[in-house]
Amino acid sequence: MTESSFFVHGSSFIDDNVSIGKGTKIWHFSHVQSGSKIGSKCVLGQNVNVGNNVIIGNNVKIQNNVSIYEGVELEDYVFCGPSMVFTNIKLPRSEFPQRGSEFYQKTLVKKSASIGANATIICGVTIGEYSLIAAGCAVTKMSLHLR
Repeated sequence: MTESSFFVHGSSFIDDNVSIGKGTKIWHFSHVQSGSKIGSKCVLGQNVNVGNNVIIGNNVKIQNNVSIYEGVELEDYVFCGPSMVFTNIKLPRSEFPQRGSEFYQKTLVKKSASIGANATIICGVTIGEYSLIAAGCAVTKMSLHLR
């Protein structure tokens, strides 16, 4: 895939070893870290951080100020509202750093799920297909499966 097949704003930074699909747009002040895979026709708003080895499907919309940390996977057509939060460690401690994928709990957001503005998704959950997570809520340990 050539860089001309997707758009990256000049203020954003894309690390080495990243895959970005055709038609994807990455806007101002965003950072995509090494090993990440972003599908086609995605839109990443301002100030989006995509952590190492994150997988993002096709036609995903990520609004401003969202960080997607290592251990999170977004399937096709997922919507992440402004300033929503993912985590990847259940018990973070500054005194005892937990860096590296062996410490991260997986989070899966399935096809066509929508996560509202300022929602928090605690790691280790699966958000089911077509689920709607309300703005401002916290998902802590449930697994949602709607049809």
